Amino acid sequence: MRKIVAGKLHGLTVTGADLNYHGSITLDPEHCEEAGILPLEFVEIWNRNSGARISTYVILGERGSRCCVLNGAAARTCQPGDEVIICNSVYVPEGEIVALRPRVLTFDKDNRVTSRLTYEVTRDSQGAYHFAVRDERGDEKPIPLRVEAS
Repeated sequence: MRKIVAGKLHGLTVTGADLNYHGSITLDPEHCEEAGILPLEFVEIWNRNSGARISTYVILGERGSRCCVLNGAAARTCQPGDEVIICNSVYVPEGEIVALRPRVLTFDKDNRVTSRLTYEVTRDSQGAYHFAVRDERGDEKPIPLRVEAS
C-alpha cells in the first residue's frame, strides 16, 4: 500500500488561531466537500510562511464562511494571515493509483477559490508512470505548475 495525495487546499489564508480549544483545524465545509476532505479526517498542514508542518484532524465550521482556524496546539504553528497548504491522503495498492483523481483547490487572500485542478497519473504500455495537472476544462497545465502570488 502506498500513501497518495487524495485532495488539497492550496494557499488558504489562516483566519484564526484558538489555543484554548481541544485541537484540530476548522474549515469551511464547502471547501472540504469539493476537495474530498471529510470531517474528523487527518490532514497534513504546511505553513508557507514559517515552514511548519503539522498533522491534525478536520472539524467543519460554518458553511460559506471561508474559515481556516487552527485550534489547540496547532494554533502555535500558524497565525492569522499565514498561508497554508492542507492535504489529505489515502492508502492504495500501487496499481490503483491510476484510478485516483485528486482534486486541488487554490485560493486568493480572502479564501475564495481561484482554480480547480485535478491530478492525474497514467501508465503507458511499457508500465512507466506519467503525471499531469489538469484544469477545469481538462486542459493539461505545465509542470511544475507555478502558483500565482496572492
